[in-house]
Amino acid sequence: MTRTALMSEGAGLARFTFRVRLSAAARRALEAEWARCRWVWNECVAKSKAVHQQSKATGQKLTCGPVQLDKMLTQARRVTPWLAEGASVPQQQVIRDFAKSRGKALKDIKDRLPPNRRAGMPRWKRKRDGRPSLNYTRRGFRLKDGRLHLAGNIVVRVVWSRDLPAVPSSVRVYQDTLGHWYASFVTPALVQPLPATGRVLGVDWGVKEIATTTSDAHDLPHAGHGRKSAQRLARYQRMMARRRRPKGQPASKGYRSAQTQAAKLNKKVARQREDAARKWAKSVVRDHDVVAVEDFRPKFLAKTTMARKAADAAIGATKKALIEMGRKHGRDIRLVHPAHTTMDCAQCGARTKHALPLSERTYACTTCGAVSPRDKNSARVMLIRAGLNPDGVEGVRPPGLPARAAA
Repeated sequence: MTRTALMSEGAGLARFTFRVRLSAAARRALEAEWARCRWVWNECVAKSKAVHQQSKATGQKLTCGPVQLDKMLTQARRVTPWLAEGASVPQQQVIRDFAKSRGKALKDIKDRLPPNRRAGMPRWKRKRDGRPSLNYTRRGFRLKDGRLHLAGNIVVRVVWSRDLPAVPSSVRVYQDTLGHWYASFVTPALVQPLPATGRVLGVDWGVKEIATTTSDAHDLPHAGHGRKSAQRLARYQRMMARRRRPKGQPASKGYRSAQTQAAKLNKKVARQREDAARKWAKSVVRDHDVVAVEDFRPKFLAKTTMARKAADAAIGATKKALIEMGRKHGRDIRLVHPAHTTMDCAQCGARTKHALPLSERTYACTTCGAVSPRDKNSARVMLIRAGLNPDGVEGVRPPGLPARAAA
């Protein structure tokens, strides 16, 4: 095994997404393939429901796994010429996706998760709601002369913005909400190590600033992309509300036009957030060998008065970008449990008796008298809990859960 193969195995997989240009014939062929795949999905849903009802009626434990569904697909392709005209690879992948979705829902039920945390059972895919999404394994596609050749004699032109680092193992061709088509390739991830710097960094997530770090040069301020576009988005949403037709009637041309404008604006904001997160993550991993990151899950903020600003901060996307960038460049990203990180002192390790209100932005330790900005103190606590000692700390480690390596 070569060195590249070993590195790829350790780094996992990477996904590269590109825009594709479709001719009229290719578009019709892809839409026809999606119609067949949607039919297969709905047949799987019907089969699953029928097996469930039969199990309840007879008291026997019947299964509806990929083996049974594959047999159903083989029989259907034998007796249905319209289905047999399409490629078998995407139809088989639909069955794999259905089995994975159904297995996750059954596992959540078995684990007795609360209903609001369970993955729902697979549902019907309606023509007007389902977006085309076709998955092809290695035997269902090939790259030739810069073009993507799919099973069923479908040829699409890919807009190559970069070269693929390795031979892809699968590709997903899909359409987004704006009607744009994309090809998403999965390849082995190649580690691109950066030179060692000997520096470490602690990162604390917030709302006033998206990320506060132990280095002032690497703080990530709140850009407010969603706030800047809120006025235009509200205008398009009012247009949609005025042009909405009664339930059961098809949407008007004006409603669809306003809906497209709102979708374009939302996508632009999402791309701005992603671009800012990736640029910040690249600067962090370039300048530091080890990064201690608060393992913060901002879901609970959606139920507070800070929901809009927290959503605009996109903390989850920024954290994900940092972990992915660290994995790509071989950096050590350590996730720190967030419990009591705002109550501990980074100098002496003492803990306040009461949680600090959000309005109080300065941390003052009553034990050692240290005074510092609240978020800066929390960022230093991240370093200590991760087993790293920032400047001025003499081996202090407050009690808490140990840091874990990012997956």
